[in-house]
Amino acid sequence: MDTNVTKVLRRWLSLTVCLVAGAAASLPAAKPSAARAEAVARSGAAAHAMLTRLCDDVGGRLTGSPAGQRALEQLVRELRALGLEPELDAFTMPGWERGEDRVDLIEPFPRRLRVAALAYSEAHAPVEGPLVDVKDGKATDYPKESVAGRIGLIQSGTALAAAEMVRNAKERGLLALMFVNREAGGQLLARTGSFVGEPLPVPIYSLAQEEGNWMRRLMERGTAVRLRVETRSHNKPVTTANVVLRFPGRSTDRVIVGAHMDSWDLGQGALDNGLGIAQLYALADSLRGKELARTVELVWFNGEEQGLWGSRHQAGKLGDAPVVAMINLDMVGVPIAVNALGDESLLPFLKTWHRRFPKERLPTGVQNINWYGSDHTPYQLAGVRAITFNAPIPRESVRYYHDLADTIDKLPEKIVVDSTVIIADLLMTLVEDRSLGAWRRPSGETETLFTRFALEKRMKAVGYWPFP
Repeated sequence: MDTNVTKVLRRWLSLTVCLVAGAAASLPAAKPSAARAEAVARSGAAAHAMLTRLCDDVGGRLTGSPAGQRALEQLVRELRALGLEPELDAFTMPGWERGEDRVDLIEPFPRRLRVAALAYSEAHAPVEGPLVDVKDGKATDYPKESVAGRIGLIQSGTALAAAEMVRNAKERGLLALMFVNREAGGQLLARTGSFVGEPLPVPIYSLAQEEGNWMRRLMERGTAVRLRVETRSHNKPVTTANVVLRFPGRSTDRVIVGAHMDSWDLGQGALDNGLGIAQLYALADSLRGKELARTVELVWFNGEEQGLWGSRHQAGKLGDAPVVAMINLDMVGVPIAVNALGDESLLPFLKTWHRRFPKERLPTGVQNINWYGSDHTPYQLAGVRAITFNAPIPRESVRYYHDLADTIDKLPEKIVVDSTVIIADLLMTLVEDRSLGAWRRPSGETETLFTRFALEKRMKAVGYWPFP
């Protein structure tokens, strides 16, 4: 899920600040089991092979699309081949189907541009108008003269939410917005235009960086630039499902591990978030036949990219179920730190767990930085403690996420194997060590979890602030 600043900062910058200090609680500090790690590594290798089949056989897994449905069916088959019995938990969400997205340069010369409409852009007849540079898309970025009937160019790197860009554009009479991609090389950044599934009153198109900068240079030299814009992409409600796999324990206290299985449609979604699909599969393989102290629930969510719809559905069904913690695996490479996501009650446990490893294994230690925009957020809003990892993916791979080059060849098997070994150790520690009890946060404390990290403004901007 890309909500401008959220995944941008999280994925491109290593969060090497806010290392949590202080004494750890006196939990057992047993060393990780070498035999267990070797078994998990074998499961990780099998998971990479499974993901290769899924990516190559299905392609991009846009929620509600035929490819998305094929991915669901194939994942279920793969899990059943392990002797497991996954469940499909169906739900309905505002969906979106990509048709032909077309933008043509008309002046100063004809050229078809490389574009992809943002989700929830609505189909419209061809419109034509002069291009105007509106920088970050803020109200203060617009020129003083009228821009009605024009097409706006949004520069790469803006932190403004798409909903706010559209609102400003609509109020000023723009026909469409062109959003310049932040990566060079002719790439496009597929993403959602609405976090709440509302059809956009002004369509937005992701535009290759080179072509966006080219047109900006022309305008800066006083050359008139004129575009014709059209999309047949359209909104429609869809019914899809999460894949849920439960391993009952002696206690009903639940440890949840989730990863979204949907992706954008331009590439294969190997990095975002085929990596998480494989990690959950490896965990499932490694848990087979084990007697567990606590119940483990693995969930492959759908609809994350368009607005966390699958995790909203799943977290909304929790009721008062006793949950120890939720671990979110969204583009988690090999961890350099574990992140308590703003929940201080997790810190003593995580610090002691961190001491189990040699320093070079988790060199940045324990962090406590909350952010929103992935599947941990609905669980946090339901009062559940959430955990993720600071786990950068190598630049030569991660730069391609959301684009047609997000393919399985960008994801080495070693990343799946090495990351899953660490994830599995944390999971089993949460399952076996009863010092961290099941607990649900009161609503007032949940609001503070987000305001402490200055997330209120951004969550309100995308329509996802549930507090008064």
